[in-house]
Amino acid sequence: MSGLNKGVAKVEVSLKWDPSPIGTPAHDLDLVAGVYAADEPYGPPSYLVHFDSRSPDGTITLHRDSRTGQGFGYDEAMTLELTRLAPRYGRVVVGVAIQQGGGRLAFGQVAHTGVRVREGYTDLLDDDLASVADATAATIVEFVRDGAGEWIFRPLLHGFDIDPRDFGALMGEQRP
Repeated sequence: MSGLNKGVAKVEVSLKWDPSPIGTPAHDLDLVAGVYAADEPYGPPSYLVHFDSRSPDGTITLHRDSRTGQGFGYDEAMTLELTRLAPRYGRVVVGVAIQQGGGRLAFGQVAHTGVRVREGYTDLLDDDLASVADATAATIVEFVRDGAGEWIFRPLLHGFDIDPRDFGALMGEQRP
């Protein structure tokens, strides 16, 4: 975090994976961010940011999108400027969904998956997604605004066996 008693300000969430074997459909993994109203932090998202959209205020940007995993290191990256989010928003959930165009594909079937959450040069989370190997989508992290207006980082690794079209609506549900 960015100092004594200061919350998280600006983070980058990065995703990596190896390309599919030659002759098989491409593995396409996508970062997704759901932004939730402060008065409905577990209801439907106010909006989603993913490969085909951006936040209306420019605070969340997907600046690298890969459809194959071909690249060096992390193939997708999303920047979240949390301190610029309007006070009406109190929660942001970031997840990963696997496009299912070539048939059902789970994280355990994709080689060398990894996700990293970083603030500046500090890694807040680095995970290989092995704990959600049977899932087709997963939440990774949530950021919650506390009573003082500071953003708190919380790991939120939870797998789903769901189509990417439905993931955005369910990724922010409250868990026991």
